Amino acid sequence: MSQNKILDGVTVLDLSTFVTGGFCSAMLANQGADVVKVERPGVGDDNRHSGPPFIEGESPYFWTINYGKRSLELDLKNPEALDALYDLVESADVFVQNYRPGTAERLGVDYDTLRERNDDIVYLAISAFGQTGPWRERPGYDLLVQGMSGIMSVTGEEGRQPAKVGLPMTDLITAMWGAFGVVGALYRRDRTGEGEYIDLGMLDATLPWLTKQAGKVFADESPGRMGTRDPVLAPYQTFETADGYINVACLNQKLWYGLCEALDRPDLAADERFETNADRVEHMDELETELQSTFRERSTDEWMEIIVEDAGIPAGPVYDVEDALDNPQTNARGMVTELDHPDLGSVPVIEHPLNFAHAESGFESPPPLLGEHNREVFEDLGLSESAIDELAEAGVFGDDESSD
Repeated sequence: MSQNKILDGVTVLDLSTFVTGGFCSAMLANQGADVVKVERPGVGDDNRHSGPPFIEGESPYFWTINYGKRSLELDLKNPEALDALYDLVESADVFVQNYRPGTAERLGVDYDTLRERNDDIVYLAISAFGQTGPWRERPGYDLLVQGMSGIMSVTGEEGRQPAKVGLPMTDLITAMWGAFGVVGALYRRDRTGEGEYIDLGMLDATLPWLTKQAGKVFADESPGRMGTRDPVLAPYQTFETADGYINVACLNQKLWYGLCEALDRPDLAADERFETNADRVEHMDELETELQSTFRERSTDEWMEIIVEDAGIPAGPVYDVEDALDNPQTNARGMVTELDHPDLGSVPVIEHPLNFAHAESGFESPPPLLGEHNREVFEDLGLSESAIDELAEAGVFGDDESSD
């Protein structure tokens, strides 16, 4: 294992399920943390079963948020398993859970309980609505938070029903805040010696991302659904080409004039309706009609050559996911690689984007099989083979292993 990663030496116990905690701890693993994923015996993280599709019983979705971790089965309803977890807590740096408020206390893994074993632990509690407030005990998932955060009200076409972003956006937003909070707390601990408790709600995590739309509200305006259009820039949207779609982003007058020249549409540059960005925003319908008629005349590749390669205008094709994962730029940056897998030979890996000049990053192991590291984790803690056998016989790892 590399010894030149920013989080080398940091141990994370991750008791979360699904995406919020999973992607958070994957980000930490990518930076060198030893992430021990604590899972329910025989079942594991619910995301192991998200699908289809499955590949030989494995969920590729699960892979994408669990690279670089070790899997430990613990039956936390078993007192001996809980004691074993407490032993792990004593030498851990970070503890992550995404239980509904009150559940951690019932299980005996709340911050106050764990702090008695390790007073400098960094404890991240993720929930839908946070640990306080009238909605604290409500269940919540990405779909609900996308709706309650205002995202769906500004996503989709005008006059049609609200639309969900096509990926678990608020789960991932929350995960990124979680990783940021953990690293910040570790930095503070390094200076002060004090641990930390982080209360992170998904709804809270999403609101700061409203930025432009929140700005309209602060100006007593009501943002709405605009399709691919932008509320304050034009043209800044998707246009249909002869064989697909292209996104065009003109953020200033120089780019606007350059686009008109590249399209051989000097009439648009001279049209007083489109003279300034404010004018173009005011006359978006007419502007879209004019530009759309021109973009339909050529293929996406032809327009990329004309307006990007030749004229330097910011524009890009609308890729499907396959093309997004496999294109010259993505390949040159090494964003999709492979790691050896104990059952499947190898699995694809979407790498994370932080490229440091003076530190390494990247995943070093594939997503773990359920319980793959049951014994290894406790060997690292210093337990003997016989002591681990006693844990297994006591059902700490679940009934299957205790009966072996």
